[in-house]
Amino acid sequence: MKKYIAALLFSLLPAALAAGEIWVAPTGSDGAEGTEEQPLLSLRKALQTARDWRRTRDPRIQGGIAIIMRGGTYCLQEPVFIRPDDSGTEDSPTVIRSARGERAVLSGGRPAAADVIAPYPGMQRILAIDRDAETITIPAAAVEGRSPGGLAMVVHQRWAIAILRVERWRVESGRAIVSFKQPESALEFRHPYPQPVIGGEKGNSSFCLIRLERSELLNRLLTIEGTAGHPVANVVIDGIAFENTAWKRPAEQGHVTLQGGFPIVDAYQMEQAGTRWSATLENQAWIERPEAAVSVKWATGVCFYNCEFRQLAATALDFNIGVKRSAVSGCSFRDIGGTAIMAGSFQDSPVETHVPYAPACPQEYVDSLDISNNVIQRATVKDYGAAGIQCGYVRNTVISKNRIDSVNWSGICVGWGWTPLDTGMERNAIINNQVSRYALNMHDSGAIYTLSCQPGSVISGNEVSAPGEAPYATNDRVFPLYLDDSSDGFTISGNSFGPQEAGTNRPGPRIVFK
Repeated sequence: MKKYIAALLFSLLPAALAAGEIWVAPTGSDGAEGTEEQPLLSLRKALQTARDWRRTRDPRIQGGIAIIMRGGTYCLQEPVFIRPDDSGTEDSPTVIRSARGERAVLSGGRPAAADVIAPYPGMQRILAIDRDAETITIPAAAVEGRSPGGLAMVVHQRWAIAILRVERWRVESGRAIVSFKQPESALEFRHPYPQPVIGGEKGNSSFCLIRLERSELLNRLLTIEGTAGHPVANVVIDGIAFENTAWKRPAEQGHVTLQGGFPIVDAYQMEQAGTRWSATLENQAWIERPEAAVSVKWATGVCFYNCEFRQLAATALDFNIGVKRSAVSGCSFRDIGGTAIMAGSFQDSPVETHVPYAPACPQEYVDSLDISNNVIQRATVKDYGAAGIQCGYVRNTVISKNRIDSVNWSGICVGWGWTPLDTGMERNAIINNQVSRYALNMHDSGAIYTLSCQPGSVISGNEVSAPGEAPYATNDRVFPLYLDDSSDGFTISGNSFGPQEAGTNRPGPRIVFK
């Protein structure tokens, strides 16, 4: 990490010592010179200027290029793109930072009241489910005075939620029998996991009705994307705030998830269980990646330091695929609709997600990622089944000294695949983190949650408090350390698990193996 530390030190140099500076301000002009006295208006123009300097080997690139953004809000009309041609070098990184003592904000627009990230209203119990007719029966009072147009049902499903757009209902004997739009209706009722529960350990699953508004905010603020042969390299984002994005999927096609907030795009239950990689597997599912406000693909040495992520409706920061030797450190995440920090492949479509991961090229793995010293508060606010930090097929990834507070499902998740086979995950470390107030609404969760075989990995020095009350859960499966399906290869030591039954002093199960 030495060169990334050097890049950070470069970003902290006094302005007078920086070799190549490009200034941007909300009151600037893209026809200006880009100096401190005559700043540009847009980050896009500043990146274009930096690219031209590198292309022409301008002397100002010696020691690096600093794009310095004056404080204030930059309302974007489209996402900012950082491409391979914007790359720096180890000796000359590209640093995008706020001016000293100021905070530049990249915003997806000005939110209306409906765009503010807030939890769903209180839920009620479902009365009945008809999987063949694809209907859910609820108390008639829940729909009284409402019309189906723009209405959706949020359904609690133990470790995940579904958001089903309402098509119609009929009222019979004080009950409303509700049917839903496609494609989500078929996905919800034909796939077995998860589904709402009737007559479970703690009663029936729950629901609430919400009004879906079409947002004018952007889904994406920043895309950093290269290719396998030409990655983005040596770019540092320092002290920038990202705020106000939309989550448009539920209003456009509903939202039925498998786990971790990953929407299902095709699924079914097999008539006879078993595949060549799993004798007991009975479900098939193809998934898509959730939307992200900031997305990084095929990149090396891309680092986020001291940034703020707030009021973002889906995933906040996503290290998607082919990311090496990169970092997110010292950042804060507040009021995030889905997962705060996501990394690695989760076997998106077109491959079925339970197939053991075997990428076309090893470069696809997210490798040597540092997630450290971040504060995550109130994530998973809209998608209760997302997580604070969620990593899939990653290797040599260190998650350390993060503080996670108030998530609806799990705090830190590492692994995917539900398999004991070698999928390339190895040498991951979950160390010295603090997780509090997890499982606020969902169960089948853990403060720290793992899946599949990860040789040479470590879980140590973590502090975990009691979980939340999860008033709508239909079972009591919540643990401080949840070693789920085929978890293996971990050395576990020195963790502190507080009282695990919410509201009591009686410790619950410390570790669960499944």
